[in-house]
Amino acid sequence: MPCPALPDGFDFTDPDLLHHRVPLPEFAELRRAEPVRWIPQPAGLAGFQDEGYWAVTRHTDVKYVSTHPEIYSSYLNTAIIRFHEHMQRDAIDAQRLILLNMDPPEHTRVRQIVQRGFTPRAIRALEERLRSRALSIVEGARAHSGPFDFVTEVACELPLQAIAELIGVPQDDRIKIFEWSNKMIAYDDPEYAITEEVGAESAAELISYAMNMAADRKQCPAKDIVSTLVAAEDEGNLGSDEFGFFVLMLSVAGNETTRNAITHGMHAFLTHPEQWELYKSTRPATTAEEIVRWATPVVSFQRTATQDTELGGKQIKKGDRVGIFYASANHDPEVFENPDSFDITRDPNPHLGFGGGGPHYCLGKSLAVLEIDLIFNAIADAMPNLTLAGDPRRLRSAWINGVKELQVDAG
Repeated sequence: MPCPALPDGFDFTDPDLLHHRVPLPEFAELRRAEPVRWIPQPAGLAGFQDEGYWAVTRHTDVKYVSTHPEIYSSYLNTAIIRFHEHMQRDAIDAQRLILLNMDPPEHTRVRQIVQRGFTPRAIRALEERLRSRALSIVEGARAHSGPFDFVTEVACELPLQAIAELIGVPQDDRIKIFEWSNKMIAYDDPEYAITEEVGAESAAELISYAMNMAADRKQCPAKDIVSTLVAAEDEGNLGSDEFGFFVLMLSVAGNETTRNAITHGMHAFLTHPEQWELYKSTRPATTAEEIVRWATPVVSFQRTATQDTELGGKQIKKGDRVGIFYASANHDPEVFENPDSFDITRDPNPHLGFGGGGPHYCLGKSLAVLEIDLIFNAIADAMPNLTLAGDPRRLRSAWINGVKELQVDAG
């Protein structure tokens, strides 16, 4: 197998890289020549005292790692592939309280509780309210007389309002959730000037807010998901601290990722006008899944090997970190025909934008797909002639494919 033509020192988690682009050509080169490759890093650079990680780039291998938690652990080093270099080990270990960073059987216990809030019936109960909110959001944006920022005016609003609806956060408090979650993940972007202390304080404030909600519902149950999760007596329940960490995860997983999918989806439509015309005329049910594949808001997560093993012909040692690159898997030509084409009629579409299956498959997939469908239907109805008014301004991040600003004009 030929050696991949990558520059010396190339690191797929370098935040300067995602600040400018998703490294699709380099992913393609690895899939072709060395689909499991060791990427060296100086000790401490990513917050871990090791010498690097394995980059896993093929769809089949990403899926295998995702579905074998007994070999590839989320708990040992968490699922976050790169923290900042000043991250202390005790701060990393504290994140094991988040569902994303648990392994079975503890993960199984907590997920069985929280998934009560994401049943098809629970999502259907939200649909009409979210449809109305989507239309209101878009009509508010349309009122601008000139260019406006699609991210703040449209993309971020429905995910925030959906979370507020789902867990009973008063709509007036949604801006707090937005600001706290932004500060927690923006540590790599100098524009935000977010220090480690500010990020930790934001996480603590969000957890405290959620714990207070849980305590209130235990005293006075209401007909909402919070009461379902913390006050149920017959099927187990979450402690107030567990609920706090669940809301912390939801504020990122249900806010940042869906917001970025919507933003990337709008940019894709406006740079592929034939797809926008097709969408406006036919509204394919396959649209949301293709937007998520195309956007892949979470470029990568990681796992840690619990034992010596082999993957893609490489010997993985116990304790090695293994990066699973969803953005690469979602462009694998062995799985997707014309993977670099944005095609809203793509079917089947076995993308890994909601995870590679297994215990950590996205809990809120149905809600995310609903939000994407509702917002683009509303845009097509109320702002069909939307145009780009500037290039997207990307987030500097090690693992999130984020957009901070996208100027558009309703026409």
